[in-house]
Amino acid sequence: MTLKKALHQKCETFITKRFDIIQRTILDLQNSLVTETKSSAGDKHETGRAMLQLEREKAGQQLAIVENVKQILAKIDVTATAVQTRLGSVVYTNKANYYIAISAGVLKVENDEFYAVSAATPIAKCLLGKKAGDHITFAAQSFKILKVI
Repeated sequence: MTLKKALHQKCETFITKRFDIIQRTILDLQNSLVTETKSSAGDKHETGRAMLQLEREKAGQQLAIVENVKQILAKIDVTATAVQTRLGSVVYTNKANYYIAISAGVLKVENDEFYAVSAATPIAKCLLGKKAGDHITFAAQSFKILKVI
């Protein structure tokens, strides 16, 4: 398996886990709404239902965000290579290694660590369009791009 494919697969696993957790949360909240019984303290009951509804809406928004991230991930061609950094690029620098895809934290492939970052993050914005040999400055640090895959 290629490095890009391995990183991409780790990102897919990351986003699938997030999706599953949010879906379970929504189901739990829906079950809580259904089983919520009217008590003698009517206002307390209505407040509890309103809070559950708000939590469900928040989880629904999180689910929509995860769906958008899945679509971004689906657009990445792991077989493509480029000279300049773009969505789907693996970037080696003298400070750290990056996979420009989605924000998924640190991913380990074999003995190397890569920061999976969204193209919308500040570090990715600095890297986009750059090629091996270029220098960037981010967070008061100077980086040299060693290789772009």
